[in-house]
Amino acid sequence: MRGLDISREFYLQYGRPMLDEYFSFAKDRIAAGLVGEGSECLGFDDDISRDHDFDAGFCLWITREDEREFGFKLERAYAKLPKEFMGLKRSIVSPVGGSRHGVVTIEDFYTRFLGAPTAPDSVERWLYTPSHSLLAASNGEVFEDKLGEFSQIRQVLLAGYPEDIRRKKLAAHTVFMAQAGQYNYSRCVKRGELGAAQLAVFEFVKHAISAIYLLNNSYEPYYKWSYRGLSRLKTLGNVGDALQVLTEIDNTNKNFEIKQDAIEDIATLFIDEFKKQELSEAVCADLERHAYSILDGIEYSRLRNMHIMEGV
Repeated sequence: MRGLDISREFYLQYGRPMLDEYFSFAKDRIAAGLVGEGSECLGFDDDISRDHDFDAGFCLWITREDEREFGFKLERAYAKLPKEFMGLKRSIVSPVGGSRHGVVTIEDFYTRFLGAPTAPDSVERWLYTPSHSLLAASNGEVFEDKLGEFSQIRQVLLAGYPEDIRRKKLAAHTVFMAQAGQYNYSRCVKRGELGAAQLAVFEFVKHAISAIYLLNNSYEPYYKWSYRGLSRLKTLGNVGDALQVLTEIDNTNKNFEIKQDAIEDIATLFIDEFKKQELSEAVCADLERHAYSILDGIEYSRLRNMHIMEGV
């Protein structure tokens, strides 16, 4: 059973009864679920995941006002829940049962990932908050939230990037793809700098992955999960296999043309999608020109006039 399912069952069997018995006066003010860091919040956990930071538990989110009123009692009650569930032992490192689980205020939870207790409300916050942090603040599952304050912020995040921000980030990643894949890769190979050529390929692949998430208006997970996450995306998610091949084969003369053709083929797929989503008006195979066209479509002038690579 996946970690998120275990968390939900632990809450239903022990967490909710605890709230019903000891916190009936406040149970409608307490949100419960599992959101945040950890592969289990993404549904990516497996047997390997269980070697660290993996235990039975869930989160209880309360307002700061409620934390002052009954937070300590709630922490103590959570700490008294069974120390093992479905074969998983709980890590008892604090009264709340661990940094990823237990009682936390809504304000502290969102501040941890977003730098503020609210959803991003400015160009700067949307542009500079890492995508994996936005994902960590909105992944997983909320089991119950009758008060709605936790979920209200979560819904803003789940809607994805505002369109101007999506365009700005996509333009930046696209121009990086152009420079690394369509320009620098071949020049490095021709100079015999095969290590630099491989770095160029890595840059192309890294920014291509980020661009795919943006084309789906999804937040990109932490780098070790970025490939796996592509398989869930409808738009260009299947390009992940081709990108992985680029990183796995070397840059000898035999493979140079293969890789260069693959880069151009991938670029064509992106350009077709730009056209489909009406993101670019450029008519060419040059990703850099498409990047500037995407940038030109931004309505907010201050954002549009930033350096094209800003925000990555």
